[in-house]
Amino acid sequence: MSHTIITIASPEGANGRNVAAYGVVRALASHCRTGIFRPVACRKETFTQALLDGANAEQRIEDVRGVCPCQACRDKAGARGDIVAAYGRAAQAAQAEAMVVVGSDKSEVFDPEGFVLNAQIAADLKSPVFLAICTIPRNGKQVRQTIEACTQTVEQAGSQVAGVFVTGCTGDKAADAKAALVNCPVPVWTLPKMSFPDDDDPQAAAKVEQAFARNAPADEILAALAAPFAAPTTPYAFQNELLAKAKMAKKTIVLPEGSEDRILKAADYLLERDIVNLIIVGDKESILARGEELGLTSLDKAAYQAMDDETVLKPMVDKLCELRAKKGMCEEQAREQLRDASYFGTMLVVLGKADGLVSGSINSTANTVRPALQVIKTKPGTSLVSGAFLMCFKDHVALFADCAINTNPGADQLADIAIQSAATAKAFGIDPKVGMLCYSTLGSGKGPDVDLVEQATALVKAKAPELPVVGSIQFDAAWSPTVAASKAKGNEVAGHVNVFVFPSLAAGNIAYKAVQRTSGAIAIGPVLQGLNKPVNDLSRGALVEDIVNTVALTAVEAQQ
Repeated sequence: MSHTIITIASPEGANGRNVAAYGVVRALASHCRTGIFRPVACRKETFTQALLDGANAEQRIEDVRGVCPCQACRDKAGARGDIVAAYGRAAQAAQAEAMVVVGSDKSEVFDPEGFVLNAQIAADLKSPVFLAICTIPRNGKQVRQTIEACTQTVEQAGSQVAGVFVTGCTGDKAADAKAALVNCPVPVWTLPKMSFPDDDDPQAAAKVEQAFARNAPADEILAALAAPFAAPTTPYAFQNELLAKAKMAKKTIVLPEGSEDRILKAADYLLERDIVNLIIVGDKESILARGEELGLTSLDKAAYQAMDDETVLKPMVDKLCELRAKKGMCEEQAREQLRDASYFGTMLVVLGKADGLVSGSINSTANTVRPALQVIKTKPGTSLVSGAFLMCFKDHVALFADCAINTNPGADQLADIAIQSAATAKAFGIDPKVGMLCYSTLGSGKGPDVDLVEQATALVKAKAPELPVVGSIQFDAAWSPTVAASKAKGNEVAGHVNVFVFPSLAAGNIAYKAVQRTSGAIAIGPVLQGLNKPVNDLSRGALVEDIVNTVALTAVEAQQ
């Protein structure tokens, strides 16, 4: 029963949903330490306390609620991120073997996307779903159609239905529902019409537990939860895991662009949550004053480094002269070079005062990458630096490379980009399956571009024989198992690729931006691969969320 999670969701949020939720909590609590979580719940409702009374993880009510219904209705995307973070805190505090997540309650305010949000939250939490569907306004056929519609919504969100509770059943209603659902692909349990919680009946909880146990035995509930479940990784789940990984072993990241408001807002977010240590380059008093104007409250937790601090500048000049001696750099040139904040921040990494650097919100990629290449340099045995994006899709994360650095890589370079990208994927919990992309699939097309990609694929197989790779391959055959079955029949990697290596910078950059803008995928990066120390570049159009993610992934890289 280790780390079991189940979400109870209903299109009505009432009409027996509470009976099903409380019954599941009691069934699990009789077998293991069980906690509860309410992603969307009003602070005034009383059902959460009833669930806590039925669970046995000794949680506090203030720890088990995510967001209020008003926030969830007003800002669903923002609410999802807050809910995933709140669940992480609740699960950690509960130390439970099982967690029961109970969806939103009935509301007098109509929200046409309410059930969709519950399904998305289940996917964000990597939870299968028990549906609670009421018979009171429906006959058996309508119940089945409702289940089918809800199942489709759950699956579109990235999760799956593990069982169904048909609630509000009288004798005739139960028989009608059972007849209509005889071939249902998941377990179906019928529950009698009951009101819970019931303040007028002190025995209401005991009666619900007994009725539930008669109609949905605990061993059947446990068996349904033991069924195979391919847990999705939604963007919200990935981002939360990224922040959690960064927090596990806090690293120090330098931010050279201390004059930029987006940088300060991202820094405040990270510092408030104690995710990383930060060095912000610039005048401390000026930055704190600007932070106060922006309403930021945690910037005083950062370290600050003025660029004219001679106690830091003098050893920095000496080190830069040493590193660039072959280029004839003298002290005067070094001091002039270090007037550049990106260069100054990079040298903080070289001197060991920081573990990594994030820049680029107001500087070009070249301004971020050039200092790193000159003084941090590439890892031993690495021939190049490349740029990869973590692409967070609806239910999984993939990696696109090279989308930032190398214009027209040769076969050796493409092979190295593939191997670097596979290592990056592993660092972020992705089991890499590499696709070397082209306009040809396994010899279907001819030409020098195909020859280049096939040569690169052969080099990958020689350099990293344990790495699953396919090439040359078209994007559709790499992405879709259905297309792969036709274009690359019998190939085990085709159709399952999650590391996409593009044949040129033009192809990679266009592809990641096109996918990001048209599919709603979140692009995190670029991750600069191959450097001795992690230095990562921001788009000048980066949002605060993008900066937060990039700082977190830089901190995770620094842990490797």
